[in-house]
Amino acid sequence: MKKLPNSRLRKIRTWEPGEKTFQLIGSGKNNESISLIDLASNDYLGLSQDPRLIEAAHKTMISEGLGAGGSRLVTGTRPIHIKLEEELSKWLGLERVLLFPSGFQANLAAVSALANRKTLVIADKFIHHSLLMGIKASGAKVKRFAHNNMDDLEKLLQKCELNKQTQPPLVITESLFSMEGTSPDIREIALLCENYQARLLVDEAHSLGVLGNQGRGLCHGISKGITMISGTFGKAFGSGGAFLATNNTVGEHLLQTSGAFRYTTALAPPLASAALEALRLLKANPNKGKRLQEEAMVWRSELANQGWNCPKGIGPIISLEIGTDEGSLKKQYELEEHGLLTIAIRPPTVPEGTSRLRVIVRSNLPTNTLKKLLFHLGEKQ
Repeated sequence: MKKLPNSRLRKIRTWEPGEKTFQLIGSGKNNESISLIDLASNDYLGLSQDPRLIEAAHKTMISEGLGAGGSRLVTGTRPIHIKLEEELSKWLGLERVLLFPSGFQANLAAVSALANRKTLVIADKFIHHSLLMGIKASGAKVKRFAHNNMDDLEKLLQKCELNKQTQPPLVITESLFSMEGTSPDIREIALLCENYQARLLVDEAHSLGVLGNQGRGLCHGISKGITMISGTFGKAFGSGGAFLATNNTVGEHLLQTSGAFRYTTALAPPLASAALEALRLLKANPNKGKRLQEEAMVWRSELANQGWNCPKGIGPIISLEIGTDEGSLKKQYELEEHGLLTIAIRPPTVPEGTSRLRVIVRSNLPTNTLKKLLFHLGEKQ
């Protein structure tokens, strides 16, 4: 297969916070810098540059230091960790929250806590790579169901019941898929898991802060059928790190057995402080996510009017499938020349023949960004 170059931005991207844009250094016709509107990052609510988060992180850094210096069970636990876990637990309506330095690490821990070599994992075809690595690390067997297809999922659960598995199966899905922008019917999945006595792990990384009641994710309010959720602070929360949320029994099992939690340096206190400030801002402004959803629906409608067939979704991730790797990169570079930063997503991140541009709607984009995108994107060929 022909190897294609990575984006020029990979090596020479810098951030200009005052302008909320990226600078493409030395890439203009006369080697000048090009300013790009960011349509690629997951900073959905623009909180990564919010002065209140920056101030919260700064105060904690001064008082407690930059890094935790140890694992949570040695010297790493700080009051800010406990406070963030407690506040998240209340906000999500779940009994136990544990913090992790990264979302990838949290997902590894989640799968390892819920599955072993005797477990059958039934996973959506498009789950994140971190979840797949968690399955591999657990030694579990895996069956994949067609993306967001409830009938296919139920057929696999029925087979488990007929085969009398020694352990309950584990179903894994996401509430907002990062490369498609689609969402499953979480309530229906939870009901199926309850009916067939399966455990359910939902990755809410991309939906928290944006989707669900007051931005609390699509799992919020579902009282039965969900065993654990994972979430991150590096997206809508504008900080860094991640967490797992579950009931007290599973949470204690996770605490006592998870190497991914026990044997790693704790989340940096300034990041935890910024995440807590973001949570408080979300509580104070519960409709921020809803307003972003409404704006994203306008984008979807306008793109559809121009011939772009986007996968159905309600969140800020809009996938514009082009097909070929070359075509996707060409369109990315064309948009860069006109001041718009989108990234061509290619295999192995997405299946062969489905290369695409991944457009992110953010709440703090400059006025008329959609109009500019539509003009320079053109009609779907």
